[in-house]
Amino acid sequence: GVDKALVDKLAAEFAEELNNLGVRVSNLERNADMVKWNGKAEYTYWSHRDKDAHTKTNDDQLLFRLEPSAEVNSHWHVNARLDASTDLAKDTAGDNHGDAQDSNVKLKRIWAQGEYGKFQVKLGKFASLNDDSIADTPFSGAEVSYGKDVKVILGAGRLDIDDVAVPDKTRVIPGLRMLSKSIDKTANYQYAGLEVTKGKLFGGAYWHHLNASNFNYKSVESTLIPGYMVCDPAGYAKKDTDEFNTWMLKGAYTFSKNVGVNGFYAQNHDADYYKKAGSVEVTYKGAQKENRGTWGAWVAYRHLGVNAIVASPWDVVGLNQKAWEVGGNYTIFKNVVGTLRYGHGKDLDDKNKVENLFGRVEFFF
Repeated sequence: GVDKALVDKLAAEFAEELNNLGVRVSNLERNADMVKWNGKAEYTYWSHRDKDAHTKTNDDQLLFRLEPSAEVNSHWHVNARLDASTDLAKDTAGDNHGDAQDSNVKLKRIWAQGEYGKFQVKLGKFASLNDDSIADTPFSGAEVSYGKDVKVILGAGRLDIDDVAVPDKTRVIPGLRMLSKSIDKTANYQYAGLEVTKGKLFGGAYWHHLNASNFNYKSVESTLIPGYMVCDPAGYAKKDTDEFNTWMLKGAYTFSKNVGVNGFYAQNHDADYYKKAGSVEVTYKGAQKENRGTWGAWVAYRHLGVNAIVASPWDVVGLNQKAWEVGGNYTIFKNVVGTLRYGHGKDLDDKNKVENLFGRVEFFF
């Protein structure tokens, strides 16, 4: 980077003077690289359309993200993520995405990471396991992993209940909660995974567990309206439960340097409704931000039952939707990447046809 180049130039020019003062040039070079800053600015456009209900929701957003990393010693680093965003449609921090849009800079993640050969430990607030499929959310806790070609991952901590995909169905009428049971603001969260990589083949088996009162959807008589039974048949479970237990299998195979296939299947055995999620995707090449003119494309089919997912990472297939997705990305200039996605399918609850569009331009630095 620029800082190291400047250190190299000054060190070469004043090497003798620095040595006389007892300052080692190698230490200066090392310290210049102890803190690194990466980040991006991005513009994103969404359009969600219900073809049968004849409704359409459009939204666009600007995001600015910084991701510093600081070296503590040869084994430990401290990492962080800071985000600020704004809704361009309204030119305010108010939005259709809740806390995802905030014109103030917020510390989204911060964690210490230790590396000891094949053993790794994370402490703090960081991305969950399987953030590319069913758990795209940070949580506060700890994670340990061991291995390379065969890896075991264990994590535990707490998760903000507002970040969980499972909707709060404990309502008698809009805006009126049941008073028969308190609603937890956080969920206890644990996960485990086993991953195997052999040549062009990858496979993984995973388990995600949440515990919170928000998963209690048993039919009960309302404490607010006598004789009124609170039960959402499209909710979570028929029985009284505070548990969320999803297991998942994931796999990928690379046919060549350009063509690959990947997929997953997940199921929540505590849920009775919308308890399954899965995806199959075929990919061709892929945009490389360092190389102008590189590009990629993919086609996928996704089925996303809301109760099988901790938090969704998907852009054009929504929760409780099943749809085909086609997309592509292209490196317009060095460190400038554009992405387009199109999804077409149905809602799982009302069977309405849906059509979703997504576009993003990212400027990396």
